[in-house]
Order: sequence, then C-alpha cells, then structure tokens
Amino acid sequence: MVPASDNNYFKQLEGTNTIQYPKQSLPIPEVGRYQLDVEMDDCIVCDLCAKICPVNCIDIESIKATEVIGQTSDGSKKMLYAAKFDIDMAKCMYCGLCTIVCPTECIVMTNQYDRTVFELSDLTYKFSDMTAEEAAEKQALLDKQLAEKQAAKLAAMKQKEGGA
Repeated sequence: MVPASDNNYFKQLEGTNTIQYPKQSLPIPEVGRYQLDVEMDDCIVCDLCAKICPVNCIDIESIKATEVIGQTSDGSKKMLYAAKFDIDMAKCMYCGLCTIVCPTECIVMTNQYDRTVFELSDLTYKFSDMTAEEAAEKQALLDKQLAEKQAAKLAAMKQKEGGA
C-alpha cells in the first residue's frame, strides 16, 4: 500500500481493486468534480452560474436591494437579495462551468461524492435562507422606492413643463 502522504493520485489507486464500501473509500483526486456547495455570504446573486449552466440545474431569483446590504469576503458590494438559490444535483452534469464563471468564487465543488437519497426531490439543495415572507417584504420595499422615484420624476417633469 502506498503511504497516504504520496500526492500522486494514480499511485494511491494501487491495491484498491476491491474495497469494502462504505468502510473503505477510494482516494479522491484534488481536481475531482463532485458535490456543489455555495457560500451565500460571498454570493452577489449575479446569476452568471445559472446562465452558463448547460442543463439549467441552477435556479436563482433575486430582489434588488434599496441600499448596499453588505460585502463579500473579497470586498464586492452586495446589492441583490437571493430570494431563491436552488441547485438540482439530479440534473447536474458536474461540468464545473458554474465554479469557473463565479466572480466571487462562492460556488465550489467539494470532495463529497456519495449523496444517496430515497426521494429525488432531496437532491435539490436550497442555499438561500430567505423565507417567502422576507422576500415579499424586500420586494415591497423595492416597489415603494421605485414608486417614489417615479413620482419624483413625474413631479419634476410637471414643474419643468409649467416653468417653460
């Protein structure tokens, strides 16, 4: 058996013709593509991962914030709330495109490969922790702000017409 400190992945496979799963497991390569994970504190809800996904397994709904709501670990400003951020791992083809395109590197592939479930719906991972009530509240705040801006714009136009 090859020592565990050996970094050569193919040498680690020597002697693993038969393994006693789940007590034993195959060594996992560093660049393996497995389970997706999202660090929501670093997500700016840019939707690039959902747009590039060839199988549409990422479902994102965003709500524009009325002000800056925080910063990511790399200093990017967060201007959108994630009302919904779901990844359906049953559809995922593990291509890794979503991890490459992410500007804040909040979506990563972990080394977890064994996610056995009894219900297919259990393979849809919900990363957003915003409830429907919170999403409705944030949407109402945005709608109010937009209505106020529209009213101010109309008032300015009327004043301009009256003064001209």
